[in-house]
Amino acid sequence: MAAKQNSGNNKLMMTLLKGRTFIVLIILLIFFSITADNFLSAGALLTVAKHVALYGILAIGMTYVIITGGIDLSVGSVAGLAGMIAGGLIQEGLTLKMFGVTLYFSVPMIVLITVLLGALMGMINGLVITKCNVAPFIATLGTMYIWRGFANIRSNGATFSEISGSEGLGNTGFEVFGRNLGGTSIPCGVLILAIIAVIAGLILKKTPFGWHVLSIGGNEKASKLSGIKVDRVKIWVYAFSGFCSAVVGIIATSQLVSATPKTGESWEMNAIAASVLGGTSMAGGVGTIGGTIVGAFVIGVINDGMTMCGVTEFWQKIIRGLVIIIAVIIDQVQRNLQAKMALQARNENK
Repeated sequence: MAAKQNSGNNKLMMTLLKGRTFIVLIILLIFFSITADNFLSAGALLTVAKHVALYGILAIGMTYVIITGGIDLSVGSVAGLAGMIAGGLIQEGLTLKMFGVTLYFSVPMIVLITVLLGALMGMINGLVITKCNVAPFIATLGTMYIWRGFANIRSNGATFSEISGSEGLGNTGFEVFGRNLGGTSIPCGVLILAIIAVIAGLILKKTPFGWHVLSIGGNEKASKLSGIKVDRVKIWVYAFSGFCSAVVGIIATSQLVSATPKTGESWEMNAIAASVLGGTSMAGGVGTIGGTIVGAFVIGVINDGMTMCGVTEFWQKIIRGLVIIIAVIIDQVQRNLQAKMALQARNENK
């Protein structure tokens, strides 16, 4: 009888742990609706939605990376450099000194160039990690500084403030990514987040590539022995993270209607927090895109809720750090409980 009661308690605890992020989100919404004036107003929720779109897209790429057992600290810097690339192409074009001409591209072409360069930056991370055997933390810490340096070099630390384009040059319309969808109050970024989330979720759960990603995080050596091209999968995962970062850079730059090299500073922490809060295990092998999106909502609500309550940026950083630590601790508790329940099930079957 005692064994059955313990089993029931463990199952209840596991259910609560699996739904912890959604429970925390509800508690936060109730808390800030009481403590922050107009937190549930249309304007405040619109601001939260815009921020959640940025954190969520970054976190989707981060989720893939963490599932493989890696980490990508360069996502914020990639977003900043991507914004500077897009802003520079709009304001200054691409000068070919050899031919004495300056090329101006249409907005769709600028977006394509930017996201491809973002994916390339991510691919470089993957190559350094897999081919040079550099730990993901060290490799992406290094490229975090490199990409941020290039973002500053692009404009000598200045801001591109004229990115509305010119009809004569055929490069207008970039600001659409920072606006609401026509006739609605839904930010364009939220639609982009939804599209990327659906595609990333389907790939992770329904395709061989997604199964390989999960398998590598679960047991890399076994994955190699089973014929999975581990290095290739990791390179593409980091490329996807770079792609997501570039998309965020485009959206953020469009929202600001200017490109600044400071865009994306410390956003890697929000991406990691959202991913881990959403149930992605830092040990690898476990994670869902749906959970990550809920985690992004939690981070967005915490950040904007604290701002509306007048909490200083210094205390916000402390609280965000505590959130990450607590999330990892809870993840470890869940893993230990799962192992305990699996052991109990095996003993009962004997």
